[in-house]
Amino acid sequence: MNDTVIAGVDGSPSSLAAVDVAADEARLRGARLRIVHAFSRPADLDPMIHGVLAGAERRAHDRAPELEIARTVASGETLTVLRSESRHAVLTVVGGRGRGGFADLLLGSTVVQLAAHGHGPLMVVRGRADPEGPVLLAVDGSPAGAAAARFAFDEAALRGAPLVALHVWNTWNEPTPYEGPADPLNVVVDIDQLRRRHQGLLEEAVAPWREARPEVAVELRLERGRVRHTLLDASREAQLVVAGARGHGGFTGMLLGSVSQALLYHADCPVTVVRA
Repeated sequence: MNDTVIAGVDGSPSSLAAVDVAADEARLRGARLRIVHAFSRPADLDPMIHGVLAGAERRAHDRAPELEIARTVASGETLTVLRSESRHAVLTVVGGRGRGGFADLLLGSTVVQLAAHGHGPLMVVRGRADPEGPVLLAVDGSPAGAAAARFAFDEAALRGAPLVALHVWNTWNEPTPYEGPADPLNVVVDIDQLRRRHQGLLEEAVAPWREARPEVAVELRLERGRVRHTLLDASREAQLVVAGARGHGGFTGMLLGSVSQALLYHADCPVTVVRA
């Protein structure tokens, strides 16, 4: 069983914040912490980076003295190194903004590929988490969403936090998506029937984990509106958002659902993306 939490570090303030979060996550799980730095060219391996890594290790030890901590400096592209390291990890944690070896992680497509093809959940530390807020689960009814639900319930139990399971629906993705003055909504679709169906989807998505984790206080929240905007608004009051790597709809060739991408780039608290 994997018992290591990975923290990607490059010395930037964001990556040091990721070390703090990774240390907390490792402590909660009784896991080890591995601090990883990647460099693609010898010139990138500045002698200062060893001091940065040593400082990150001291930071993690001060935060969780009981942790077993290791450091790894690996040659290779960021994605390749983290993907390889994630094979042996229960969770990979990175910062929302990087510098040097991890500078491209949140600025291009690397984070999308890592979230879609990494070996385990990816947590991106961003925004300001509300320590008193809930774990926010984005429910969409997909296979990846089921894996995300399990992770979210486990995470809420570890943190002693409540969980809000939020499912956002609208008529745009329904078989008859048109919504406008020339085509009255109550004639085009049965809104009450749609609402009941989405309520059922929400309840079904959390039922197994609600039973498995009775100690977690759960709020089911069904909202009609724009999915990304509604979830981003809800992230302002959460301590963590959890979403599946892929949802319903979209293009089959997409590496990551548009909602998950929006959360990774714009949420107001840390985000964990979980693959099916």
